[in-house]
Amino acid sequence: MANARRLVQLLFVVSIFHVSFAGRQLTELVSDASNLLQYHNGALLTGDISVNFIWYGNFKPSQKAIVSDFITSLSSGSGVSPKSQIEPSVATWWKTTEKYQMKSKKQRSLTLRLVDGFCSSRCGTHGSSSSSSKIPNGKGKNNKFAYIWVGNSETQCAGQCAWPFHQPIYGPQAAPLVAPNNDVGLDGMVINLAGLLAATATNPFGNGYYQGDASAPLEAASACPGVYAKGAYPGYAGDLLVDSTTGASYNAHGTNGRKYLLPALYDPSSSTCSTLV
Repeated sequence: MANARRLVQLLFVVSIFHVSFAGRQLTELVSDASNLLQYHNGALLTGDISVNFIWYGNFKPSQKAIVSDFITSLSSGSGVSPKSQIEPSVATWWKTTEKYQMKSKKQRSLTLRLVDGFCSSRCGTHGSSSSSSKIPNGKGKNNKFAYIWVGNSETQCAGQCAWPFHQPIYGPQAAPLVAPNNDVGLDGMVINLAGLLAATATNPFGNGYYQGDASAPLEAASACPGVYAKGAYPGYAGDLLVDSTTGASYNAHGTNGRKYLLPALYDPSSSTCSTLV
């Protein structure tokens, strides 16, 4: 596992189809996050990791741009538009995952880099697998990679996977919020992708940080369901920022002037659900 950082590639599979494994559920819109996520002594993702998208289904370039801009917004390094530095930002949200690295003594942070060239009742899943390759001396080498799958949240289980931009399938029936990129499906996908990204960074191979059964764990984001801002309660996402022009609700600024709604992350240093606003 010591070389896991160098051997890991992160693969995103974005699809319009349904999957039976999960990251985000609405069985509880808000839950008590006082139980500390336990570290199971496995590898975490660190260093410079390339991100590959494989798109299944028909997505417009404008829809793909919403997701790719979110990934580039995670880094506050060089080449990032000054707009992304407006707080609260996507990059600041992502920094909560660094606290897991520090707590586990993995001193190097994680940077995700978008790679071009791949265009091909739950909201998504993450996992890992391995592949074998031969090195010059002829010996085999086992390479591990992590992957994430998210579905189109507007066409698949919208009441569960696109909330709060869609009417929930159960619970309090408040009016849906306006999506910040004017696309309920893609804005919902970003919420699910964000939560699974945090889970992959802190529990990539199933033996990192999680609570409960390893086959259905509570992780960095799923430990804080339904929480997006301070004041959240069942059926209410919290006291979010609202765009004065469009009326859209958001809590983070990204690249190219984007606005996003990102889930709360469990903060291991304070044992609370951390929000940007």
